[in-house]
Formats: sequence, structure tokens, C-alpha cells
Amino acid sequence: MYAPVHHRTAVVDDLEVFYREAGDPGDPAVVLLHGFPTSSHMFRHLIPALADRYHVVAPDHIGFGQSAMPGPQDFPYTFEALTHVTSGLLRHLAIDRFAMYVQDYGAPIGWRLAIESPDRVTAIVTQNGNAYDEGFVRPFWDGVFAYASAPGPETEAPLRAALTPEVTRWQYVNGVADPSLVSPDNWVHDQALLDRPGNDEIQLKLFRDYPTNVGLYPRVHQYFRDSGVPLLAVWGANDEIFGPDGARAFRRDLPEAEIQLVDSGHFALESHFGTITEHIRDFLARVLA
Repeated sequence: MYAPVHHRTAVVDDLEVFYREAGDPGDPAVVLLHGFPTSSHMFRHLIPALADRYHVVAPDHIGFGQSAMPGPQDFPYTFEALTHVTSGLLRHLAIDRFAMYVQDYGAPIGWRLAIESPDRVTAIVTQNGNAYDEGFVRPFWDGVFAYASAPGPETEAPLRAALTPEVTRWQYVNGVADPSLVSPDNWVHDQALLDRPGNDEIQLKLFRDYPTNVGLYPRVHQYFRDSGVPLLAVWGANDEIFGPDGARAFRRDLPEAEIQLVDSGHFALESHFGTITEHIRDFLARVLA
């Protein structure tokens, strides 16, 4: 049965937050948190595929997608600030408890939500959403950490290259055995949003803030141990941004974590939508029963 997807905007802290929503608000909530450089667009197929059993909400982070894009002088563009807005949206929607799907940037936002209110999170699906040092693939991350520790023209140049069409496309097709399965609409859509005047400075601010996420990892691991939250890591095994060791590492603190590696890359949902959706539906049906 087809589930209609609504495209809505809420005002949180005087900022317009765009979100996609489907399903019955009386059903268990599932919050989908996107990564860089995309938006809730990455969940356009997953939302209706889950909405027959769940209330699904997928926001665009501030500075991404259709949400507000204030200049860096008007918004701090830290992961803490993005989390604050996401938390405000959930309050606005009266979502008290929720499972979450996190990918890339969505992971540190999700981890902060969980640390802030552990009892609210019913389950976690992480798709190439990192929480361990083992997940960082070098040399991709060397440039990010060099820039964060010593911002300047030399360290900034490689990060500006990460905002180009070539790298945006690479994030989607690298590690995918059959790139014809990945629609070019993805990187065309993302690049158009990255190319908006002023968005480069927003992304650079978030690159500089990224090490705060790593500094949070010990608290994240403690949260895992204390909560025993059900977790499914369904991961593109060929990702050269967050490698499969990052998926396996969840079992260190959550011995019952379920690990599913698929033959894909960073945006595995694009090439393995059916497989990943089956894993998610099976997992949520068991842990949210």
C-alpha cells in the first residue's frame, strides 16, 4: 500500500526547518538523520517503505536541503547547534520516543540526542554512521583533521575540493560494484545546494567542528553500555570514508549489535535499497514489538 509523503516546514528558534513526514503519528516514531552533502532527499524511497508501520520523520539540517541557510554570522554551525534544532523539531512534533536511522553527519547529531535523553531512543539503525576511531579511513580524514587543527589557506584548499562536483559524485559511486544502480540525480541535486552562495563557508565551519564529535565518543560508548540500546549497523563495506571496521566496533560496547555489511559504498541505500530496507524492517519489527 502506498503511503503518502508530506513535505512540511516548522519554525524552530526562528528558523524554518523542512522535513518529510509519513505514516500514522500514533505508530512508533522513526527519525531519519541525513549526512553530508545531502538532505532528507536521500530518504525519499525509504520513508514510504517504512510508513505502513511507523511514523517516519526526516528533517533537513540547517544549511542543508530545503531548511533555512542563515549565514555563519547568524548561526553557529556546530554539530551541537544542529542537534539543538533537531531536538526542537521533535518537541514541536510531540515525538517523545523514537528509533533513529543515522548516516554520516546524522550520526553525531543522533548520538547527542541519545546522550541528552537516553530513555527517548528506542532503537538505532546506523548506515555508515560512525562512532569509533576504527571507522575513519585515511587519507580521507587527514585533511579534515589538519584543517580543524590549523585552519588556513593550505589546509583549506583540500576541503574546498570536497565541495566540487567530482567529489560529490565520488561519494555516491565509489565502492559500488554497479554504478548504474545509482541515479545521477543524487549528486546533481546535492551539488546544486552546495553551490548556493555562502554555503561553502557553512560547510567549512562544520569541517572545523568535526573533531568535537570524536571527542564525544567516550560518552557515546558509555551510553551504549549503559542503555544496551538495540542497534543495527547496516554498512557499505567498501566505503572509503567510514570503513567496515567502524561497523564491527559497535559490538565492543553493544555485544548484541547486529552487523550487516553490503557490497556498496558510502551511500549504500542508493544501490542496495531493497536489501537495506528488508534488514531495517526485520530489525524494527523485532526490537519495537
